[in-house]
Amino acid sequence: MLLQRIQQQFIDSADLKYQCAQSLAPVVEAAIGAVLACVTGGGKVLSCGNGPSAAAAQHFAASFVGRYDRERPELAAFSLSADAAVLTGIANDFDARAIFSRQVRALGQAGDVLLALSTSGNSANMIAAIEAAHERDMSVVALTGARGGRLAQLLRDTDVHVCVPHELPARILEVHHLVLHCICDGVDAQLLGLPDTLINEQENLA
Repeated sequence: MLLQRIQQQFIDSADLKYQCAQSLAPVVEAAIGAVLACVTGGGKVLSCGNGPSAAAAQHFAASFVGRYDRERPELAAFSLSADAAVLTGIANDFDARAIFSRQVRALGQAGDVLLALSTSGNSANMIAAIEAAHERDMSVVALTGARGGRLAQLLRDTDVHVCVPHELPARILEVHHLVLHCICDGVDAQLLGLPDTLINEQENLA
């Protein structure tokens, strides 16, 4: 029985990704455009999330500052979820709802992008972070699930909302990770061109 349950997890995850491929591709492309415009204009990406989404935010920042797949110049990204001293200090001295918003106000500038990850879209500290980003004239790329929650209602026309149509946080996070990989790969492709292997494959198909 356990073996079948494990196999079903793989199947469910793959099914959701397949279902999302066409519907989410255009908004992921828009997210790539927003991030690319930011970094080529001298801006930076501030990423944040809670719990597993915090880990995803850190993973994105690591791939952006380091590399995703190919060698390229460093790109500016900070994970607002990574500094325990800052997080606990703000939560202790002010309010846990301000752990990201105060960092956004301190570090964010017009032209920067806030990459906000929330499976529910209802986390108070994420909502406060988006409000702070708008105060700084930053664009927001929001990754959510279900119907986007309260967070979706705050987004502007200039923001990008990638909403995974599912209720289970684990499935939503799995798609979020894929979306983050797509953003990294898309930015690399725009900056460096397509990888030689992909060009060769496309020529063979032509």
